[in-house]
Amino acid sequence: MPTIRSLLAHPEERRPSPPAPHADLFRVLGAGIGLFAIGLVVSLVLLLTGRGSVENVAICGTGVVLGGLGLIWARRHR
Repeated sequence: MPTIRSLLAHPEERRPSPPAPHADLFRVLGAGIGLFAIGLVVSLVLLLTGRGSVENVAICGTGVVLGGLGLIWARRHR
């Protein structure tokens, strides 16, 4: 097994990196947005009944917005 020093001195002797895993970002981001949207609805209902807090609503709303921005980013960088 080569030492770290020899690999740093001769990087061409390294094994090639494995290929990156392929994932459908639209499904992943869509699932995240869906979960945050469900949390947003639940948080709003709890807030209206007096059991929730504004922070929970803000967190879920931020998750939905950031997920939407992630979808826009994924569409531009396919």
